[in-house]
Amino acid sequence: MAKEKIHNHIRKLRFEQGEMTQQELSDQCGCTRQTIIPLEQERYVPSLLLAIKIAKAFGKTVDDVFQLLDDGKVK
Repeated sequence: MAKEKIHNHIRKLRFEQGEMTQQELSDQCGCTRQTIIPLEQERYVPSLLLAIKIAKAFGKTVDDVFQLLDDGKVK
């Protein structure tokens, strides 16, 4: 069975948003900076609620920020 993974564009989007800091993003999303760090490193999969809040902070859809990968390929 293929190994699935969640890929995200959080770091890229932060810099496209005027170099938003991890702290600024976490403040907008109601989480801690320590949550944003492993998210950016793709070591943590957010809850649906947090994924929606992150997408909203960037003015994007959840699909714009997060993608499901199957063996390294976008599904």
